[in-house]
Amino acid sequence: MKQIKMLFYSIVSLLLLVGCSEQHHKRQEQFQQWIQDNGKVKVLSTTAMIDDLVKQIGGDHLDTLILIQGELDPHSYQLVKGDDEKLAFAQLIFYNGIGLEHGPSLQQYLVQNPKAVSLGDQLYQHNPAWIVHVNGQKDPHIWMDISLWAQTVPFIVDALSQKDPAHAEEYRLNGQKLMQTMAQAHQEAKTIMHQVPVDKRYLVTSHDAFNYFARAYLSEEGEIASGAWEKRFAAPEGLAPESQLSASHIKEIISYLKQHQVHLIFPESNVSRDSIRKIIQAGKEQGLDVQIACCALYGDAMGQPGSEGDSYLKMILYNARTLASHMDPKLGIEHSNNPQVILQGKNERE
Repeated sequence: MKQIKMLFYSIVSLLLLVGCSEQHHKRQEQFQQWIQDNGKVKVLSTTAMIDDLVKQIGGDHLDTLILIQGELDPHSYQLVKGDDEKLAFAQLIFYNGIGLEHGPSLQQYLVQNPKAVSLGDQLYQHNPAWIVHVNGQKDPHIWMDISLWAQTVPFIVDALSQKDPAHAEEYRLNGQKLMQTMAQAHQEAKTIMHQVPVDKRYLVTSHDAFNYFARAYLSEEGEIASGAWEKRFAAPEGLAPESQLSASHIKEIISYLKQHQVHLIFPESNVSRDSIRKIIQAGKEQGLDVQIACCALYGDAMGQPGSEGDSYLKMILYNARTLASHMDPKLGIEHSNNPQVILQGKNERE
């Protein structure tokens, strides 16, 4: 039996190495294509959620590239070999800001670079009330509310228009069209979630990535103005996932689960499940029936190509359908046991 296990792990390790090698080769090809001198504006975005909007606004006039690719944590991302070349070559850099990309080397570069545009900081300057604060810190996960993320579109349009005035009108029209599409998707997500009875609309995930989602889609009318929406969501970890839980954090989550009769904790596709396991174990010791949901949600990263979260709007709508179908299975809302997400969950970020 021991030999069989060793053989299994050897095969898995080999497959992972092959996969990583192929992924690295693909990214190198993307970079080489990106730096080709073809007259297009070279745009670098820190995350896939930003890149998705930039592509739809810029169309064929841009060559875009993502700095923090795949399932890497944008909170703690540090510059690696080759990143300096990408940052130097880019004519425009779009980043989330308001504390998301807080790895020292990256944050310092972005803040000091005149080519870099912070979408979140402009959003905050435009209307501070839109930004959620958690323990005195600005919550950077603004993309989790489609209607709020749509408000960053004009900032992208403006930056592209200044860099490439010849196509400014096209950028403006593409931006308008995108905002209309996002408004429809926002309403769809809200409709999906509001099919769930109000007393079941409570959510616990790995870390504080779903505050904006809870405010936009889980809350009842009047709860946003009063601030009562905050009761709709809880997480054992803070704004940046660190898997460092204190006894008081565990106690708070256990109390929340009991108070709102929540029996499922949702993992996130790119976050370790260590904190969730600790909560589950502590709950069982107190006789609490709580489990890890089968399907991971998309929080800090979009899904892999071919998954149901491989675009920004698909990512949010996947989250809505998955949550609604688990919060109230009687609704019959279809959700997919997304093989990409299941595979990620199976590895459990160990």
